[in-house]
Amino acid sequence: MTDQGPVLVATEASDSTADMVIRALTERGVPVVRFDPADVERGTLTVSARFGSCPAPVAGQVRTPSRTVELGRVRSVYWRRPRWPAYPHLAPDDARYAAAHTRYGLGGILYALDGPLWVNHPHRDAAADYKPFQLALAQRLGLDVPPTLITNDPAEARAFIADYGEVIHKPLRSTRYERDGVSVAGWAEPVLAEEITPALSVAPHLFQARVPKVADLRVLIVGRRLFAVRIDSGLLDWRRDYAALTYTVVDLPPPLAGALVTFLGRCGLECGSFDLTLGAAGDHRFLELNPNGQWGWLEEATGLPMAAAFADLLTQGGHQ
Repeated sequence: MTDQGPVLVATEASDSTADMVIRALTERGVPVVRFDPADVERGTLTVSARFGSCPAPVAGQVRTPSRTVELGRVRSVYWRRPRWPAYPHLAPDDARYAAAHTRYGLGGILYALDGPLWVNHPHRDAAADYKPFQLALAQRLGLDVPPTLITNDPAEARAFIADYGEVIHKPLRSTRYERDGVSVAGWAEPVLAEEITPALSVAPHLFQARVPKVADLRVLIVGRRLFAVRIDSGLLDWRRDYAALTYTVVDLPPPLAGALVTFLGRCGLECGSFDLTLGAAGDHRFLELNPNGQWGWLEEATGLPMAAAFADLLTQGGHQ
């Protein structure tokens, strides 16, 4: 890899946040190769790699209709919002076979590269996305974590609600879910003991004591740069109504900022978006980490140079 190598940006076609980063990279004169793994299905993405027959452990190319990049020259990879092909035009068995071989062929070749910086590596994103892991790590690092129960035992859930009174239910992971053809969003919702039925035993659910707050915080960390935004809404879950939100750029107490940077490092991630609550006494409570959380709308609302921070990190490349 040379310092003139390109940045690979893996994302879907309609990704305005990736567009912001690509513009910032272009302003720096950094070559960019943008692709979506789903392009394999359309015949517009080609990958070839050789192993064992050349001096490098892996050698080959990724080709799009407008760009060709040698794998050994990739400076960094921005793994933003890629989609894997589903091959709906094939018979079910053929589709499963093609989808698996695309994921383990294209994905495996990219994961085999040792030189580029990944923002973020998908395996590390996936590992950090487990809420129980996040809650335990946050407590180990001295962050204040609301009392939380994850269970599929209805009696345990009812007892937890009896202990804490005001309790909310949150999804363990954002998942597409429909009832009678209508999308059901995964908001944080209040839950009462009488709403707990034997159906809870089908799968673990997350219950959390509702903590008093005056505002929420979204904290984006890119490399070692930290951007903290206070979100005022009066809502339990501010994602319900973006039109009701107001934003204020804030500074975090150094111990809290340091703990969040350490948290990201423990996960092996280069970027991540943290959600926290702010109490009336200035206390902060950890809610969750979104390893690949959205941030583009916050830059537009506050003017914080978030895209520039991503471009700086990707331009630097190499192992961090």
